[in-house]
Amino acid sequence: MKKVAFLVMAAATALSAVPASAQPWSVQPRVAQEIRSDINQLQNQIQRAQQRRAISAREAVGLRRQAVNLRQLLARYNRNGLDRAEVRSLESQVNNLRQRLRLERRDWDGRRG
Repeated sequence: MKKVAFLVMAAATALSAVPASAQPWSVQPRVAQEIRSDINQLQNQIQRAQQRRAISAREAVGLRRQAVNLRQLLARYNRNGLDRAEVRSLESQVNNLRQRLRLERRDWDGRRG
């Protein structure tokens, strides 16, 4: 009888561990805050670049629009907590915007694209 009880307990313990590993991965709130901070920094960099005339007003409008879209996407994703795919997508888009700003600064043509 003790052997059966032991086997039942062992099986129950093993099965109770399975749902814990199957739970969806969610990030800590600080990750969303870091992404929000990156977007804020980009918006400040866009503003400074326009003030220094490193980019034109038209270029700044396009870059700002992309930053606002990123902020809205972050808010939409963050409602239920971010998962890995959403974090990866947001980080990729933040990096794309950062690169686009860098390229717009260096083209010296005053036009978008």
